[in-house]
Amino acid sequence: MPDMKRLRYITAIALLLGATSCGVFSSDKESEKQSIEAEAQEPTLLYGINIEGYDIKRDTVRSGQTVGGILSRYGVSPYMVDRLDRTAKDIFPLRQIRADNGYTTFTREVSDSLSTRTVLDYLVYHRNLVDYVVFGFRGDSISINLGSRPVDVVRKQHEAVITSSLWGAIMEQNMPYALAAEFEDIFQWTVDFFGIQSGDSFSVIYDEKFIEGESVGIGTVWGALFNHGGKTYYAIPYAQEGEKLRYWEANGESLRKQLLKAPLKYYSRISSKFSNARLHPVHRVYRPHHGVDYAAPSGTPVYSVADGVVTMAGWGGGGGNTIKIKHAGNIVTGYLHLRGFAKGIRVGTRVSQGQLIGYVGSTGTSTGPHLDYRLWKNGTAIDPLKVPQEPAEPIAEEHRVRFELIRDRVIAELEHRSCDSLPRIAEVDIYPNRVADTVVVK
Repeated sequence: MPDMKRLRYITAIALLLGATSCGVFSSDKESEKQSIEAEAQEPTLLYGINIEGYDIKRDTVRSGQTVGGILSRYGVSPYMVDRLDRTAKDIFPLRQIRADNGYTTFTREVSDSLSTRTVLDYLVYHRNLVDYVVFGFRGDSISINLGSRPVDVVRKQHEAVITSSLWGAIMEQNMPYALAAEFEDIFQWTVDFFGIQSGDSFSVIYDEKFIEGESVGIGTVWGALFNHGGKTYYAIPYAQEGEKLRYWEANGESLRKQLLKAPLKYYSRISSKFSNARLHPVHRVYRPHHGVDYAAPSGTPVYSVADGVVTMAGWGGGGGNTIKIKHAGNIVTGYLHLRGFAKGIRVGTRVSQGQLIGYVGSTGTSTGPHLDYRLWKNGTAIDPLKVPQEPAEPIAEEHRVRFELIRDRVIAELEHRSCDSLPRIAEVDIYPNRVADTVVVK
């Protein structure tokens, strides 16, 4: 009898558990069904607009085209365009719409007993790849809303060996083209991009931005190294209090120097170097050429290599349009054969390092567009490619411990070394004024 009681007890428990289990399973299936139905009913949005029932087309603002002209094609009255202009004034003035930018229209068909016509409900103007403005024309109402497309940021690490040029190496590795400009900006004081050699190499950690799977540019460069001419240059990101983000050598020395390596971007080339006896291309006699010639297309921007004051901006005889700038340390730089000067450049003008001062030309005694760049110290001409330079102030002592933690992590990533004890750096680390002294990253 006790065995029968025990059997009935076990059977009852099993039935109870089975019922409960079935109840839970049934409930889970019901929840799943409701979730699927909810997803099916959820509208598909584009720029925050439910796309159902709309014909959506993409176009481009053409040169000379006005907002009124675009809207009139869709039957928007001059009265509504005027209302839009007045409403948009404090949100996004219509005069800021630029040619070659895209726009998207949302139209629908409206029928009555006599005809069918196309009505424009929304026009989305693309300010850039990320930001947009939605102009709404629902009924008699006008609406204007600013928005941004969601951007996915992916951190990447790439390296490459240069066989021809920095640009070529970046293209071969399918890296964003913008990295070439970033490298030039970061290493412009230390790496001679006009002297790049086959076998030079680099490694870089950077953020790449994507919209709907399409690359739209790069974000922060988290670190880089450049092997050039047998020497390795590091770039470690760090911003001291009150300063913008800067890049530093591994020992904490600043990458910034008194003079830029060159007054043009790297896509030019050196066509003639400093010499005491060069065959002049026009006069066909040997004479000193105390400068460096950079061959570049006419109109290529020319930049001041350092802070200083303009002491000459005018005609320099055989040198054509010439600018001379006096810098600290009794240094003077000269920029010859210019097509013209940048706005505001005249004798007495103070210029900053990297400021636009003129444009490559072929004025004076010249066989083609180029910049003749010269440098004098204490009145004596010296080779601009061999100027010894002292770096700017090193990392401050109160930042050194924090900086070295970041440096170790960056170099480990660049060199593919395991460094599990040090987490990957983030924005909060390289801007110490935004967080406490302790490095905390995910």
